[in-house]
Amino acid sequence: MISFAEENYLKAIFKITERDRKSAGTNAIAGILNTSAASVTDMIQRLSEKELVSYEKYKGASLSPAGNKIATDLIRKHRLWEVFLVDKLHFSWEKIHDIAEQMEHIKSDDLIDKLDNYLGNPRFDPHGDPIPTKEGKFMIRNQYSLDLLLEGETGVLVGVRHHETDFLNYLNELKIALGTELRILKKLEFDKSTRVRINNAEEVIFPKKIARDLYVKKK
Repeated sequence: MISFAEENYLKAIFKITERDRKSAGTNAIAGILNTSAASVTDMIQRLSEKELVSYEKYKGASLSPAGNKIATDLIRKHRLWEVFLVDKLHFSWEKIHDIAEQMEHIKSDDLIDKLDNYLGNPRFDPHGDPIPTKEGKFMIRNQYSLDLLLEGETGVLVGVRHHETDFLNYLNELKIALGTELRILKKLEFDKSTRVRINNAEEVIFPKKIARDLYVKKK
């Protein structure tokens, strides 16, 4: 049996290694979990003793097969609960992450399997992130960050890089959600910002950071 804190570390390592394509460094883990590097070092040692993590000095931590299974199961539960909160309880997408963070630690595999079936076996959550299957498989789709589209191209929003409330509220104010059409009108060389038309109506200028954080499927 592992603790909630240990589960959170395993999930953080999974996300860092998935994003960076390399082992997770102590400082990166500390940044995600808002803790100290010393606390991370202590936890990595504990997880290593349980054979859930392997660690190399100056390289970082990576998950063992057992650790990867636990992390993937957590992500599956988290994202299924997010679908439930939005589709069945009608929460908005900016309010669900913290609630799902608590619900992901429920241990019942039978409950999660029934939840998956009840929801119709969704493959993506309300933020557009893929939901792994029970076997730990993720669905892959062709998607691009908005800043990679060229002038005149249109993309349909299928996901967002960040789930922070402020960022999602910003998109809400612009009436941008999954399924919104975003047409590139102008790429501004001066500051690398992008002028975009939203659903053939309003226009907005996105800083490069915002355009990079929106995932679209080319239309």
